[in-house]
Amino acid sequence: MKQNKIYSLLGLATRSRNVVSGEFMTEKAVKGGSAFLVIVGADASDNTKKQFHNMCEFYHVPIYCFGTKEELGHAMGKEMRASLAVTDAGFSKSLIKLLEESNR
Repeated sequence: MKQNKIYSLLGLATRSRNVVSGEFMTEKAVKGGSAFLVIVGADASDNTKKQFHNMCEFYHVPIYCFGTKEELGHAMGKEMRASLAVTDAGFSKSLIKLLEESNR
């Protein structure tokens, strides 16, 4: 149930242009200071996860492993996405709350 909420919120954030996706754009958002939250697909490669974990830790951006690349892409109305960054503080706050609840 919580997962559906997360995906629909991601869809909303995407439609309002508050999400960037793909490794290059996600990295750019984190390093450029516009990312408030990073989500990496649970089925992303270990290398990808490690790279983003280290980067997010360094830039103090919350990061979560959630869903599959296919589910994340589908929620955004795109092809498979291993990573995405939410660039809106409000959406990020709501998503983090839902992600925390789904991790319990």
